[in-house]
Amino acid sequence: MLSLTALALLASGCGGDDGNDPTANQSGPGSALVPGEDPAALAARLSDEELVGQLLMPYAYGNAADKVSSGSASANRTYAGASTPAEIIKKYHLGGIILVSSSADDPTAGTNKTTNVESPAQVAKLTAGLQQAALSQPARLPLLIGTDQEYGQVTRLRDGIVQLPSALAFGAAGDPALTEAAWKAAGTELAAIGLNVDFAPDADVLGSQPGGVIGSRSYGSDPAKVSTQVSAAVRGLQSAGVAATVKHFPGHGHTTTDSHSTLPVLSQNMTALESGDLPPFTAARDAGVGLIMSGHLDVKAIDPGVPASFSSKVLVDLLRTKLKYTGVVVTDALNMAPAEQWGPGEGAVRAILAGNDILLMPTNLSAAYKSLLEAVKSGRITKQRLIESATRILALKARLATVPKPDPGVVDGADGKQAARAGAAGAITVLRGKCSGPLVTGPIRVTTAGSDTARGWLEESLRAAGAEVVTQGGSEVRLIGYGRGSADLSSTAAVTVALDTPYVLGSAKGTLLATYSSSRASMSALADVLLGKAKAPGRSPVPVPGLPATAC
Repeated sequence: MLSLTALALLASGCGGDDGNDPTANQSGPGSALVPGEDPAALAARLSDEELVGQLLMPYAYGNAADKVSSGSASANRTYAGASTPAEIIKKYHLGGIILVSSSADDPTAGTNKTTNVESPAQVAKLTAGLQQAALSQPARLPLLIGTDQEYGQVTRLRDGIVQLPSALAFGAAGDPALTEAAWKAAGTELAAIGLNVDFAPDADVLGSQPGGVIGSRSYGSDPAKVSTQVSAAVRGLQSAGVAATVKHFPGHGHTTTDSHSTLPVLSQNMTALESGDLPPFTAARDAGVGLIMSGHLDVKAIDPGVPASFSSKVLVDLLRTKLKYTGVVVTDALNMAPAEQWGPGEGAVRAILAGNDILLMPTNLSAAYKSLLEAVKSGRITKQRLIESATRILALKARLATVPKPDPGVVDGADGKQAARAGAAGAITVLRGKCSGPLVTGPIRVTTAGSDTARGWLEESLRAAGAEVVTQGGSEVRLIGYGRGSADLSSTAAVTVALDTPYVLGSAKGTLLATYSSSRASMSALADVLLGKAKAPGRSPVPVPGLPATAC
């Protein structure tokens, strides 16, 4: 395990054999990215193999770049024909790589076949090794290294780094300045450990049906307010040197099914899409977002039956031509069910022809790479098409290179913790009950449906504030976690708290609160409100039938 002292040495320039830090954001002697050089000219000098590599962003097995377990080596050989992440980068001239993890409480983790994210120190060492492998190649081009750090339910790195509350919590707080500051703090931590792409924020606008996989990953149901929040998050992340990625274009919020396992249908007409789904994406464009992720979504009003991620009508005619987006387009994971219907090779070719620039997590890297090269040789994909995508990717890399890498001492630091606390405190919403004073008195018994960790944090915060926490009797505070419904309500609860979306509260009795997130900061803020030490300033960012947006 890399210590923070060693991490600091990496940041000071001891990461590469030549004395240059391969994880530093700024370009240097080890990189072919020269300030002021035309990215198109650089892309035009690349070979077909190097161009194809720039368009690929796979995962890899193993927690280190050069040394992995025998099981990870075997899995890498099956997936990519090479044993270690560093060897994979060199074999395929990769332009990017994604770090992944798999956990039971993450609704998106089913597509993640491994876990190579453990701690900030481990990630810093891994990213340094990955960049060293890339910069040792003849093209000397740094990697885009990304992960899904949305905070809330979809969070890859949870330990040793500040955890912001979910997007919906920031939507409830309704303060874009707070959102921007929080995401700048979070981005600074990510950049300090060598991550330069975050597949966040979620730009989906929630519809009237509370189903699907999005939930508290969204900032809410009002397109204008979601747009404001998304823009703030993009500005915050990118000011720290981390490229933001808004997803899932053209909008996953009005669906009731999960694109990981099936092809959700967007039944809206174009007028409804333009007014209800697209505004956050155009706002992100205006904020200079680095990447837009294409969703595996059946957009009936544009290209019925074809996933948006494979539709030139969606990605070229709508996104590029009508919305005038000029940045990088990345697919959602290609190992999700709707993208697997053509197989890894043909799927990769179709995704590029549809207008994507980066292919994320192809099902089989060897097959995707081979098929793309064959398509170029046959003329099915022109070399100019590859150069266009590579130019956008290199322009993004050059842009990131202008932001100095933060000192590793910022990781899990005071600024991030303060930003998380402010976001969590601003989100707490009383939908029914008193607006001041204690909401419970005497001994408190915390029960939960779906979030034992959050219960432990709340009990810890209550005790720290002087409350008596009991396991029997007392006033019951019921926590309702992600994916839970009315069957999980307790008829004896004095207070019911929704930790994800607040829809479940529509059928609950007694005092009703929503935190929209189950982070430690959210539970600390909840404790203050329960004990009357703080007011609840939040306002529900989604309508809950039968309840006001706030009782206060």
